[in-house]
Amino acid sequence: MGMLRNATQGGPATKKVRPDTIKRVLRLFIPYKPQVIITVVTVLIASLIGLAPFFFLSDIVNQGILNNNLAITTRYSIYTILFTIAASGLTLYYGYLSVLMGQRIMRDLRNQLFVHLQGMSLKFFSSTRVGEIQSRLINDVSGVQGVVSAIVTDALSNVTTVISALIAMFLFDWRLTLLSVGILPIFAVVGSRIGNYARGVTTSTQKQMAELNAMMAESLSISGVLLIKTSGRRELITRRFELENEGLSKWQVQSQMIPYYFFGLIRFIFTLTPAAVYWLAGYFIARGDKSITMGMLVAFTALQSRLFFPLTSLMNVQVQLLSTLGFFDRIFEYTDMPQDIVDRPNARPLLPAQVQGRVAYNHVQFSYDPDAPTPTLQEIDFEALPGQLIALVGPSGAGKTTLTYFIPRLYDVDKGSVTIDGIDVRDIQLDSLGQIVGAVTQETYLVHASVAENLRYGKPDATDEEIAEAAKMAAIHDHIAGLPEGYETMVGERGYKLSGGEKQRLAIARAILKNPRILILDEATSSLDTASERLIQNSLKGLMAGRTTFAIAHRLSTILAADLILVLDNGRIVERGKHHDLLKLNGLYAGLYNEQFQEQEVLA
Repeated sequence: MGMLRNATQGGPATKKVRPDTIKRVLRLFIPYKPQVIITVVTVLIASLIGLAPFFFLSDIVNQGILNNNLAITTRYSIYTILFTIAASGLTLYYGYLSVLMGQRIMRDLRNQLFVHLQGMSLKFFSSTRVGEIQSRLINDVSGVQGVVSAIVTDALSNVTTVISALIAMFLFDWRLTLLSVGILPIFAVVGSRIGNYARGVTTSTQKQMAELNAMMAESLSISGVLLIKTSGRRELITRRFELENEGLSKWQVQSQMIPYYFFGLIRFIFTLTPAAVYWLAGYFIARGDKSITMGMLVAFTALQSRLFFPLTSLMNVQVQLLSTLGFFDRIFEYTDMPQDIVDRPNARPLLPAQVQGRVAYNHVQFSYDPDAPTPTLQEIDFEALPGQLIALVGPSGAGKTTLTYFIPRLYDVDKGSVTIDGIDVRDIQLDSLGQIVGAVTQETYLVHASVAENLRYGKPDATDEEIAEAAKMAAIHDHIAGLPEGYETMVGERGYKLSGGEKQRLAIARAILKNPRILILDEATSSLDTASERLIQNSLKGLMAGRTTFAIAHRLSTILAADLILVLDNGRIVERGKHHDLLKLNGLYAGLYNEQFQEQEVLA
């Protein structure tokens, strides 16, 4: 709602263009240097060719029309048509080059931004709304198309046209030219002020649009719709949307009014200047000046349009350029964000076949908030041997899931280290970790694609037979075979065509297909019924054989055979050992176990 207050109160926060932004924008053109050179040459030729018809016009009037010489009139009219066609063809060509470069630069920016975002840590995505990210990738990047034509073609073409028109006007009459040039400072002052104002409006409009996009992404997703409908908050959400939409509407009104202010002033100047030129020419003619002919005066006033229209376009380019730089500022704001989870310079690749699976935590400490008085995890110290099942139990918020984040480097520890086979995970290339570590989380994520495509996320080159075998091990094959299109059945947005248990079994099949050396199971069987859980537990025993497995479980019956149970509370390991040993301690684990056991007896 803070954005809404900005949108509905006050004006845009205008700010000066940063020199580094302009330099970075210009660097985007470096890969397309040949196209830029061709465009520049084409613009120059088109501007020079486009100047010739005005000289032909003077001859048409003076030598042709006023002398009743049809041959001269016809000849120069044909010349005018031919030169105009040539100039128009060249204009079309450099316009095409401009559009092509603009689209390719947009493509490059989208790729650069997407790749950069892929390298951001989980912390960034947990604190940034999806709608805001989408707005930067789609709306802001799409908004930079105008700067390409503004910089390469419009600005260059208009500057060339203005200079050539001024030269031609001086050749006709320097006095009339000085009168026309006298208004140029007005263009510069007005253009600068309107441009800065437009940039502020554009930036504020994009921020408000991002806010609206974020709200739509949240409220129109399946999860959002379910929450709104089941909580009876439709009127509240509708009202919030109306307020945010109203804020965007007000900014867009200001944005769309800028051309009206601009062209209203230009129309006044365009009407005033020719009248002043006619008056001054009439004054000189009345005093006996024979240098001003009818043909020259007609050609001169025609050249004025060739001078003022490009000046108008240049002023519009300035407005457009300053406005578009607001998009670049927002894009660069994301690309400049440091990636805190990156490969070290000496990071080494590690093939799954080389990994034994020995994982050690050495005096690990971590906090989501550096200013928090108590770390999220502290003094975590243990070792998991290859093939062992390590169970993590404890009350909610104890730090169980966070503890597993360090193995695939979703986060890095603040102090201490996590090693795989004695190698600090920060010294292993991230791509290697992605192949070594597999996970089945409590909240299963499925893409809007077929069952087979979702399973192939575990192994892109998996055969149909391998997919079916993994599904059988996860006790989901029979269900898939019974679907209308079998493995080609679409699962729907986030897998909402499937039940929670079915989605988790697909996730387990995906992990089986990946066959990782280190496996993380975060409440992997929490959504399953008793019969399915028993089937999958048997499958998981085969999957866990020979690899290190970390199992986070609230349902303690699933980890009774664990080689090592770590009991966490308030970010510390307070108990460790096997099931029977921990029961004898009669501590936190025994309390959790007895509580669940009593609940099961009551339910039975």
